[in-house]
Amino acid sequence: MSEQYVLSEATAARFAREVAKYPAEQKQSAVMACLAIVQHEQGYVSRASEDAIAAYLGMPAIAVYEVTTFYNMYNQKPLGQFKLNVCTNLPCQLRDGQKALEHLCTKLGVEMGGTTADGVFTVQQSECLGACADAPVMLVNDRQMCSFMSHQRLDELVDVLRANAKTN
Repeated sequence: MSEQYVLSEATAARFAREVAKYPAEQKQSAVMACLAIVQHEQGYVSRASEDAIAAYLGMPAIAVYEVTTFYNMYNQKPLGQFKLNVCTNLPCQLRDGQKALEHLCTKLGVEMGGTTADGVFTVQQSECLGACADAPVMLVNDRQMCSFMSHQRLDELVDVLRANAKTN
């Protein structure tokens, strides 16, 4: 049995506001905004939600999948409450970006790309975050940039995030 995604009235209204920003014949231009809306609502973009977006925008489902898989800001599966993306491109590598990633994985007891058993953290490597002078850098939940992430600063960040984690 395949999963279902039901487009709620509230979500459809948000989609409509995004689509209205473009000429009618270019409504597919709202695909990234629609993906972001779904991810914000459910924490990730499921295959069923991609299909619903494609149907809403009148575009082939494969075109939506291409966008979702091209950009690393879209989560295609449930992740931890805090997604920690550490830049490992060359400038950050030269300033210990890989060591920062390895330190986080060791501290949290996960492999790169993994999620902690309690569901609080997912650790991923990232492409360039555009703050090379502040390396090593990382992004928390695709929103908060953290710079000069020494092992001590990483430990402090993890402790603060863990203290603020939602408990179920």
